[in-house]
Amino acid sequence: MIELIDLKKSFGSNHVLRGVNLRIETGESMVIIGGSGTGKSVILKHIIGLMRPDSGRVVIDEVDLLSLSDKDLSEFRKRFGMLFQGAALFDSLSVWENVGFGLIEHTPLSTEKVREIARQKLTMVGLKGIEDRMPADLSGGMKKRVGLARAIAMDPKIILYDEPTTGLDPIMSDVINSLIRDLDERLSVTSVTITHDMKSAYRIADRIAMLYEGKILEVGTPDEIRNSPNPIVQQFITGSAVGPIIV
Repeated sequence: MIELIDLKKSFGSNHVLRGVNLRIETGESMVIIGGSGTGKSVILKHIIGLMRPDSGRVVIDEVDLLSLSDKDLSEFRKRFGMLFQGAALFDSLSVWENVGFGLIEHTPLSTEKVREIARQKLTMVGLKGIEDRMPADLSGGMKKRVGLARAIAMDPKIILYDEPTTGLDPIMSDVINSLIRDLDERLSVTSVTITHDMKSAYRIADRIAMLYEGKILEVGTPDEIRNSPNPIVQQFITGSAVGPIIV
């Protein structure tokens, strides 16, 4: 279980998070929606401990991240996998080395064992037989899937997805959405996704939370969000230029 309790974060005079409260249940797929620059990525960085709040708490499985030393926090992060917006692959490493990077850095496993695990994870995301290729030889969709294989390489309990379909065509976006949903179920993980792609949000979410003006405005199932009477929610999910949200 992940709990964000009255989370506040400012950068100078820019108050990004103004008291975020959100509870994500174990095994749940939570999608956080909101406009560009509203602080969605800042929430992810707090969940994984890359940022510390000005005030408030992040509690994961009853562990308050603020109570951890840097060493303990580094160890705690092994529970997480993360798919970055741009896949964030190392150009100088082969596909299998990218997938197995965390295992190479943080475990005593042999090179051959890491390579075998990388091969297994690549197969899970539909990329069998490409382990010796280089990132430069891959399409955008393949890079995303390699990033996804890396995210699950260390068998995490929690996976964070940062705009997983950005830059992809509609067909590849649907492939990624299907993989996310499939992996959530097969691996029994808790997942948190940030996106402004409502088609993806509806596809992968158990619940959706909308971030607006530094707070969680509304939380509900996809159907509840679709049918929300809140004009701010309706304007965002329909992409209308007319409404209370001023761009």
